[in-house]
Amino acid sequence: MTTGVFKVGLVQMSMTADPAANLAKAVAQVKAAAQQGAALVCLPELFRTLYIGQREDHALFDLAEPIPGPTTAALGKVAREAGVVLIASLFERRAAGLYHNTAAVIEADGTVKGIYRKMHIPDDPAYYEKVYFTPGDLGFRAFETSLGSIGTLICWDQWYPEGARLTALQGANILFYPTAIGWHPAEKAQHGAAQLDAWRTIQRSHAIANGCWVAAVNRVGLEKLDGQGGGAGLEFWGHSFVADPFGVVVAEAPADKEALLIAEIDLGRVEEVRRNWPFLRDRRTDAYGGIERRFLTD
Repeated sequence: MTTGVFKVGLVQMSMTADPAANLAKAVAQVKAAAQQGAALVCLPELFRTLYIGQREDHALFDLAEPIPGPTTAALGKVAREAGVVLIASLFERRAAGLYHNTAAVIEADGTVKGIYRKMHIPDDPAYYEKVYFTPGDLGFRAFETSLGSIGTLICWDQWYPEGARLTALQGANILFYPTAIGWHPAEKAQHGAAQLDAWRTIQRSHAIANGCWVAAVNRVGLEKLDGQGGGAGLEFWGHSFVADPFGVVVAEAPADKEALLIAEIDLGRVEEVRRNWPFLRDRRTDAYGGIERRFLTD
């Protein structure tokens, strides 16, 4: 039986055009989370920079870095000093012309436990990620850490039940979703409430369907990429939250300001929920042929 009670810290933060300042803010928030008892801290998607997907600009590739690299070294140092496991989403330069949106899992001893490369890459107005990121080639992954098995996916992955399922089936007790999602300001009045509700609902459903914890950590604030080519910019809607294995939201941050969200995780809740709602037991694994295909027709 999986047991263990500990706190997680979700760093909901705004970004500037200065990567060094963003990193310094993230390091300070990791330390603050540890001081509040967090044993595991997750940063939002691509926290070192303004959200680059707002426009197509090849100069922005200069913001990428290798993993391991300078940011994982800095974060490894603070993870070791604070004694926390850390999840950090970075713009990875794998090779010349080959880049990924990658989450590094850093152990409490400061070592990089492993990486997950974002599998689902969006291409929408002001979310032009296909320009920058090659789809992940490592598959969905669970990582055995000092706090047990965890999984991390990234932002657009949150809409796909297949990714959550395959990560949970590898033993992940918590699914983390570093995220950069928000409103187009002109659409907010008409569609904003429904978009936010859909985002919360799909991730709560991953918790319910898999009987595991889900933690989503988002950016916050209005970002305009150097005031160019991004139109009105993007208003990141915050609302970082933690849901238990039956989808109950146990902690949630506000929409309009930075927050350090601390929530208690009880891994025993995974066992409790799965015993009473045995969705994994009742899966018809013999009947799911075709799920790997794009679309099924007669």
